[in-house]
Amino acid sequence: MGQTLADLPLRDELRGEEPYGAPQLDVPVLLNVNENPYPPSDAVVADIAESVAEAARGLNRYPDREALGLRSDLAAYLGHDLTPAHVWAANGSNEVMLQILQAFGGPGRLALSFAPTYSMYPEYARDSCTTWLTGRRAEDFTLDPGHVVEQIRTHQPAVVLLASPNNPTGTALSLDLIETVCGVAPGIVVVDEAYAEFRRDGTPSALTLLPAYPRLIVTRTMSKAFALAGGRLGYLATDPAIVDALRIVRLPYHLSAVTQAVARAALRHTGELLARVAELRERRDETVEWLRGLGLTVADTDANFVLFGTFDDRHALWQGLLDKGVLIRETGPDGWLRVSIGSAEEMAAFRTALREVLGR
Repeated sequence: MGQTLADLPLRDELRGEEPYGAPQLDVPVLLNVNENPYPPSDAVVADIAESVAEAARGLNRYPDREALGLRSDLAAYLGHDLTPAHVWAANGSNEVMLQILQAFGGPGRLALSFAPTYSMYPEYARDSCTTWLTGRRAEDFTLDPGHVVEQIRTHQPAVVLLASPNNPTGTALSLDLIETVCGVAPGIVVVDEAYAEFRRDGTPSALTLLPAYPRLIVTRTMSKAFALAGGRLGYLATDPAIVDALRIVRLPYHLSAVTQAVARAALRHTGELLARVAELRERRDETVEWLRGLGLTVADTDANFVLFGTFDDRHALWQGLLDKGVLIRETGPDGWLRVSIGSAEEMAAFRTALREVLGR
């Protein structure tokens, strides 16, 4: 019999841990990982294929380690007078976040966020040997400015991580709150805007604050609105000095030539790829109202998912939906479940299954 994890000389903080991952099950309706339900069109696929073929002709050489072409395209997409020097990209927003903590966290340093929030944040902290601490959110999942300021002043975190919209609740933050944090935080402030394109009208982006706060980082991803989860491209906008700091900790040639080619091809079709965002936003709002019509509690959301509850045995309800071919996510505070917004057909299947499981 071979050795087990228990036999290995693992770091102490890794003992008993399991790899991150939402369930990957083969069921008809997948609504558990906040993917865009619409695949790229034939035109986008053709452009990506041609771009990858061109990149393949030079795969004997290392890729552009600075990804300047891609960063230029991302800066143009974001606007706000950003240049390639203000933008950084990596293999998904996961790697972006890890690089931030590698550069600004580490032994003897603390990262602060407010729970419930994205379940990977503490893992980034663990992997970078950064102490992890969470404050609390209110019952409606908003942040109380007084509590936030108190936590920052008490603990003096090297990094403050704020998700807006927040995962798994969908809660967006006001610019006033973000400015309050930037005004008292002693180190780096990260606003994770992975779901920014799904914000309701009038919900602001922290990108507007970058000129005033040189230690602010705004992270984004192409996984959600761009329907490019399989492309693994995350990015950020910040002060050029912070980009230089991340260049110190990044692995050499961390973005492959193929990844860069795929992302640049997708950005050439921004209009088409984002065209269905409005449809998903409308379906999300309809789902919120429908769930509330069932008498359930539903968090206000600016993302492409909905957190709803509360249930005495949420796992039983999750399993009941799975038995009917609908996979959602068992995440967030006890008693809550999260459903991603899918196609019209997928959401109809979810509604039918939920009614049956609830006996309504």
